[in-house]
Amino acid sequence: MDKSHPLVAVAFMLAATAFIAGTTLLAKMAGAGEAGLHPLQISQGRFLFAFLGFWSAAAVLRPRFTRPDMKVHLARTLAGWAGVTGMFAAVQFIPLSDATAITFTNPVFAMLLAILFLHEKVGPWRWLAAAIAFAGALVLIRPGPGTFEPGALIALGAAAVMGTEIVILKALTGREKPFQILLINNSLGVVIATIAALFVWQWPSPEQWAILAALGLMMATAQSLYIQALRRADASFVMPFSYATLIFATLYDFGMFRAVPDALSFAGAGIILTGGLLMAWREGRRA
Repeated sequence: MDKSHPLVAVAFMLAATAFIAGTTLLAKMAGAGEAGLHPLQISQGRFLFAFLGFWSAAAVLRPRFTRPDMKVHLARTLAGWAGVTGMFAAVQFIPLSDATAITFTNPVFAMLLAILFLHEKVGPWRWLAAAIAFAGALVLIRPGPGTFEPGALIALGAAAVMGTEIVILKALTGREKPFQILLINNSLGVVIATIAALFVWQWPSPEQWAILAALGLMMATAQSLYIQALRRADASFVMPFSYATLIFATLYDFGMFRAVPDALSFAGAGIILTGGLLMAWREGRRA
């Protein structure tokens, strides 16, 4: 693993964030209008075309696999499928920037779960960072009598599930190679997502098929770029650049839907970013 190319790592991470934000934009497009697809079906398209992309790469690269821990893979995939489906549902109700910002609270949930299940010790700085990030999420949820934003609550639930996935993924990354993890994840994911989508299935239009194909391939590309970034620099250095996803999501949402974040959106996103960057800084100091 080469950790000596930080600028290349940053380039890979920024490219990954552009693709990740692009997948949420495509999910919003696929679900828009009266004939829009259900989030379960959008999630199925994401896993289907990512599955095809990774297996096509495997046929060319012919990687060597070790024996996988299928129980851990299944738990991780269930959490990942639930998280991405929740995210795709949330963007149908709230701006991409708000949904993206709220999902950045997933490290908070990962920290809490790591305390419970991995018995990790958490100091006052990480608790402070978690509290700041969660306060930002509350701003975006817009609490008050009759003013809770359902889409924001869905995004917060997605962040919680994504935090679960992070904790489970920690158990895999030290045992198996990244490509094997991605291949198994998308193979299991397409089965789970297809079963769930059968209950809401409608035949997509040619345009929707194209959107789903682009979404799945963009997600596969983002995952690959993300791993390449982590291979070239320490996680504590490169992870803060993942917050560029919020910038791309805001630009995409304005370009396609002319959505302009309001003052509360800017405030909430800023608070979450502050907490996230504080947590990343503390992780770097600990490392």
